Amino acid sequence: MAKWHGFGRCKTRLSKDIGKINSAKVQSVMTKHTISVAKFLQETKQIDISIAISGLGVRNCRRWSRELGIKKFNLQGKGCLGEKMKRQIIINKKFCTKEKIKNIIFIGTDLPDLCHQDLLNTLKFLQHNDLVLGPSNDGGYWLIGLSEKIMSSHMYLPFINIKWGTENVLQKTIDNFAFTKLKYKFLDKKIDIDTIIDIENRK
Repeated sequence: MAKWHGFGRCKTRLSKDIGKINSAKVQSVMTKHTISVAKFLQETKQIDISIAISGLGVRNCRRWSRELGIKKFNLQGKGCLGEKMKRQIIINKKFCTKEKIKNIIFIGTDLPDLCHQDLLNTLKFLQHNDLVLGPSNDGGYWLIGLSEKIMSSHMYLPFINIKWGTENVLQKTIDNFAFTKLKYKFLDKKIDIDTIIDIENRK
């Protein structure tokens, strides 16, 4: 899930402290880092990358995707984060079925500390769990991995009754599973970069 790093169109909270040009550069660097980590696993045929883009039209999305070296892209579309992720599941479901891909993993692009081991752990955990979550410092999550079981019959479960952008997104997501027999697993907590304080806390 990536947002175009246009001037004044991304990292608005961070731009108040470091300026719009610098915040756009930070977003660009983090996006490229996320993709480079994912490509490491794609080259060994462990995953297939699809980038979901917001902030650009179809033609510019195609151009940016090509610049990033990614063949498959989609527009995020309108709505809250949950609606955007559900849309990507629906869009990619046919491709996953055709290519016999069992799991879908969503990764944000606000994470300079993402490494390939995070994705390897996610793939490993999804072998024995229905949901994998990477908790973030702001109460949300930086990664969510969905198993074939969730995509086939519980697709909406991780995304309902959640106020996105609040500090209890992760807890609400877990609450949605409270009365089911679905299993979930956590990755290590990481810092999403949204403010200057987030950058300072990484030191």
